[in-house]
Amino acid sequence: MSAAHGKIPDANTTMNLYRSLHSANVHPLMRAGLALLLLACAGTCMAAPRIELQLGRSYSSSRGAATVFAEGTFSEHAIGSTRFNWAPDISAGWIDGRAVRSHRRFRYSTTDSIWLVAAGARFRYGTSSDWYHHLFFSFQPALHTGRTRALSSAYEFVSTLGWQARRFSIQLRHISNGSLHEPNCGETMLLVGVRIGP
Repeated sequence: MSAAHGKIPDANTTMNLYRSLHSANVHPLMRAGLALLLLACAGTCMAAPRIELQLGRSYSSSRGAATVFAEGTFSEHAIGSTRFNWAPDISAGWIDGRAVRSHRRFRYSTTDSIWLVAAGARFRYGTSSDWYHHLFFSFQPALHTGRTRALSSAYEFVSTLGWQARRFSIQLRHISNGSLHEPNCGETMLLVGVRIGP
């Protein structure tokens, strides 16, 4: 059965992909993050994920920049006997840099473009027949390249509040390191997502 028909990648496939990443001209942090995502997929993907392409604009210290994300959300699982549900949630994104002259003399500038990978969980309440089931909250630890006044550490935390319809979503997303490393201006963005595939 082909991957298009829902075959779960085995350990050999995962290792081959990791070796390909290792030999390619890819930042070491990105290789490590992508390898973690591949392992997460191999272990948790019991069904084909919902894949979205998300476009929007991110703001930090009142300065805007274009941003793009790809996100995969997998099957939901009930949390005990409650009406809360969770689903594995992985994403990769890019945030453009900003040319701000007043920040050029700081250790961390605003000009770096950021590439990041994240993996975590999406939470919803109720069943598919409830209107409020379209609302969700997700939380993902993330690794990224680049250092800016908004995202100054190698790790960040991604929090998202959104509304998901069958073919699209609207999301308000915030990325920061929780003041575990300074400066910590963070990135706050509004994203519109379009589902890719069935």
